[in-house]
Amino acid sequence: MARRNKILVPEARKALDDLKAQVAGTMKAEEAKFETAREVGVPLNKGYNGNLSTREAGKVGGRLGGSMVRELVRMAKENLRKQ
Repeated sequence: MARRNKILVPEARKALDDLKAQVAGTMKAEEAKFETAREVGVPLNKGYNGNLSTREAGKVGGRLGGSMVRELVRMAKENLRKQ
């Protein structure tokens, strides 16, 4: 099964990057995955990371993506309460 890593609404890129930085506790979205990798003990480097196992890569992406989804759900619930 092929994955599509393309945002359906390209205009949302900045907001998604800001959310990624927010849930990772960093100032820049580019630093988010490296901060998360440090937290879970994965040796992620800038550039080529083909030496990482699938499990290690999943630790970083899963933690970061899961946090983003939780935050989006929290925001949606809050918006529903306000209406």
